[in-house]
Amino acid sequence: MPKGKKNLSVDSLRHAEYYGMQSKFDNLYQRSKEGDDFTDLMQLILGKDNILLAYRNIKANIGSYTAGTDNLTINDIGCLPPDTVVERVRYYVTGSQHGYRPKPVRRKEIPKPNGSFRPLGIPCIWDRLIQQCIKQILEPICEAKFSTNSYGFRPNRSVEHAISRTYSLLQRSHLHYVLEFDIKGFFDNVNHSKLIKQLWALGIKDKQLIYVIKRILKAPIRMPDGSTIIPDRGTPQGGIICKCFKRWRRVILPQCCYTKPIIS
Repeated sequence: MPKGKKNLSVDSLRHAEYYGMQSKFDNLYQRSKEGDDFTDLMQLILGKDNILLAYRNIKANIGSYTAGTDNLTINDIGCLPPDTVVERVRYYVTGSQHGYRPKPVRRKEIPKPNGSFRPLGIPCIWDRLIQQCIKQILEPICEAKFSTNSYGFRPNRSVEHAISRTYSLLQRSHLHYVLEFDIKGFFDNVNHSKLIKQLWALGIKDKQLIYVIKRILKAPIRMPDGSTIIPDRGTPQGGIICKCFKRWRRVILPQCCYTKPIIS
């Protein structure tokens, strides 16, 4: 590494909180609340501050030390100078001759208590970093549109908040029934076309970004037996952005009048 270049460490990322990104997130949230459309999000997604913040957020997650199909982890990114990381992310997304092409996602089967297995998709670390960059920009836009009664996979919301809200509704609205259900195979059956249409309806109309998201959805999956499949539906559980896909998929679905208010 050239003399004088500092490695990309967590300590070096704490000098300025969010690298000035919080004000940009707040602005996106407010614009979304006002019904604005967003056609130039890639500039924010590939901004230096957003990329470095994405690294910081991934670094704090223990999953970043799990390798994908390329056998790289967050340590392989952390040993690079910050400017190199930024340049490489930008190149992977926009600089390649064929456009952004995620590497194959590693499929891992996780045993469940009932004896079945839950499929987990582990993207390569550079693809995870790119997904985190996208998530950080899209999250405030989508959060502005989500129901106040939704708590799953959302920032600053937890099971405890959902329980508290449910208890409040029981007391004030004289509701006496709680319905618990699970959508079988939800992640595996998300319709890609409908998901993209719903993102568009949320005001996310940056065509370059939509193209990148389509590529993420169509990323090849490397199965445990070594074979590779190209998914025509579903989102891989384990990817950073897949939980966001789950929220986005639900936000515009018709709500049943007899279940209002519904806690999810």
